[in-house]
Amino acid sequence: MNPSVLHASGLTKTYGSTTALAGVDLTILRGESVAVMGASGSGKTTLLHVLAGITAPDAGRVSFSPAAGGAMDVTALGEGGRSKLRRENFGFVFQQGLLIPELTAVENVAIALMITGRGRAESVERAMSWLTALGLAGMETRRIGELSGGQAQRVATARAQVTGAEVVFADEPTGALDSRTSGEVMDALLWATTEQGRTLVVVTHDADVAARCSRTLSVHDGRLVGAGVSA
Repeated sequence: MNPSVLHASGLTKTYGSTTALAGVDLTILRGESVAVMGASGSGKTTLLHVLAGITAPDAGRVSFSPAAGGAMDVTALGEGGRSKLRRENFGFVFQQGLLIPELTAVENVAIALMITGRGRAESVERAMSWLTALGLAGMETRRIGELSGGQAQRVATARAQVTGAEVVFADEPTGALDSRTSGEVMDALLWATTEQGRTLVVVTHDADVAARCSRTLSVHDGRLVGAGVSA
């Protein structure tokens, strides 16, 4: 069995009178792809945000174990520490991509490296390599509005992985795409993550997307339905 890369215990989170997470325990192993499913409002996106250090839980703990060794208590980090973790160790792909429309495809990818302190030339070179690997050669200088939805999501995938992120979190990455394009985006996501020995956590309503992952978890009223640890 591969070692764990993320381990959560006793996660709780409420928003007013609404319980988003109700004592979630979960272990995610290095190199696996995990789909998180559930009805709207079930808590699945909150779970992803807490695991990724975007949102702090009210109680509980998230531990991240990088490949270099040494576990890190994500929930004990301040906002600056969590921001650094998200910049350097985690990657993100969202339903609408959250790309910068004024920038070209290669600039959108390169900026993820540049904000970590890498030089522009090196950042652009690495961004070009990822775009080529994801089938976007020749489209590097197009702005996001000049790309199809599937192409834009591949740009987002390149941005998520150009820093060498060990874990990629994807929130409904195919939600706005047709079934054929959805399959192409999942091909790109899985190639860029698990096929490189990295980890993918994807929130989805799409059973076909979930079926592509190595494990599926269901969230109901803030609780995981089924085991939180890989067999």
